[in-house]
Amino acid sequence: MACVDKRTIRAEWLLITVLLAVAVLARLLPGERMVDDAYITFRYARNLVAGRGFVYNPGEWVLGTTTPLYTLLLAGSALATGSRDFPALALAINALSGAASVGLLYGLGKRFAGRKAPAAATALLWAVAPYSVSFAVGGMETDLTVTLLLAAAYAHVTKHPRALAALSALALLARPDTAILLGLLWLDLTLTRRRLPWREGLIALALLSPWLVFGALAFGSPLTGSIAAKSVTYRLDPAEGLVRLIQHYSNPFFGDALLGQAWHLAGFAVYLLLGGLGGLRAIRRNRSVWPVLAYPYLYLIVFAAANPLIFRWYLSPPLPFYFLLIFAGVWTVAGDAIRLIPWAAIRNSLFAIFTIAALALTLNAWDLHSDHGPDRPAPEMAWFELELLYAQASDVVLAHAQPGDTLCAGDIGVLGYRTDLRILDTVGLVTPESRRHYPTAPDIYVINYAIPADLVLALNPDYIVILEVYGRRGLLPDPRFQSQYRLLEKFETDIYGSDGMLVFQRASY
Repeated sequence: MACVDKRTIRAEWLLITVLLAVAVLARLLPGERMVDDAYITFRYARNLVAGRGFVYNPGEWVLGTTTPLYTLLLAGSALATGSRDFPALALAINALSGAASVGLLYGLGKRFAGRKAPAAATALLWAVAPYSVSFAVGGMETDLTVTLLLAAAYAHVTKHPRALAALSALALLARPDTAILLGLLWLDLTLTRRRLPWREGLIALALLSPWLVFGALAFGSPLTGSIAAKSVTYRLDPAEGLVRLIQHYSNPFFGDALLGQAWHLAGFAVYLLLGGLGGLRAIRRNRSVWPVLAYPYLYLIVFAAANPLIFRWYLSPPLPFYFLLIFAGVWTVAGDAIRLIPWAAIRNSLFAIFTIAALALTLNAWDLHSDHGPDRPAPEMAWFELELLYAQASDVVLAHAQPGDTLCAGDIGVLGYRTDLRILDTVGLVTPESRRHYPTAPDIYVINYAIPADLVLALNPDYIVILEVYGRRGLLPDPRFQSQYRLLEKFETDIYGSDGMLVFQRASY
């Protein structure tokens, strides 16, 4: 028996090793495909390492990144390694974080579903999921955030409240929307004890206090201003967030590629049912796992109610938990089928068919040869053509700019990181005075974002880089703008329906 146990343990460790290796390989294979927003965090980290402070524009204490923890981790890695290649540092951090998330998901899955098969299937799908890999190679904090959420859930389920407290503090510093799951975990901890967990609360507060004090003193608030900026800048239909989220939850394995757009409504119902079945069966075994069941659906409700412009990486955090619910549900349904069909192997066969189908559909959402960037396999979602255009625009600006010049843009990541000029941000992430120009006239919007002429004229920049569609009805036709700025370069593109990317210089320069 001891020999069998040792063989079982070795086989399980081999399985875990393979899962971790797949996660790392999936994140290193595509190469760097950085998202524009990631460069905002990179610039904060670079300025911090250079001794300029936790700032985007030197001397301007504005918190425009949502992830202080990731910024500090990048800065610390730069100091430890001597490297100032922040995209490469981000890729390394994300590969390790991604592997950790897969290992934690396997461990949580065993606790949740009570079996290795659903845990292993969930971990494998997350290891190669485009919503995981795309933002790892995109330099975003997504893998780190998911790892901390999974670790917090695992600590709670395994009855380690002090670890939950520490991980909660770190998760909140990684991204503020982690509060959705953390609130559920702390609620269950409180209900279980029938009193406030004040000792654990003090641990979390002690870890958060340095940032809370620093943020209040340096920025006026430890919370990023980007949330407030985005809430007034973008123009959305009231149900736009809900529709986007239902589409996302109906298509976790990209089944619409095979089943068509009609799958969205059917898929939402099917996966809702599977998730509910898997979650309810898990709660019967261990009541403390209910936050894992509730989290994906509460996330949907919160974001649908807030109705922000949903960027792709907003959709990632609940997804590994959603995977776990679905695979636990399939395992439950397959087990119940044994009662109807007298074949002992029916559960394993049905579960294997579903897992193989989900994996095949997920891998179908990868390209063997990307049509831009490194010629390597990568998720189709790891799209960064816009960032490549901004890199070209940065070179044009640098060929003309002088020290002390200012550059105005709506997307400030690549432009700010590559030029290192003082950036004037029309969204208001790092330029708070931009926010008072929004909401602006509805008739200047072509898509969900538009730049009013008064905003740019008030900022009075030396250079402007925008997609044409951002300024089509507001900035570009304005005679004041036309008299003060001249077109330096136009890069052909139809991204977001735009007629090119435009680089302007002040006419009196």
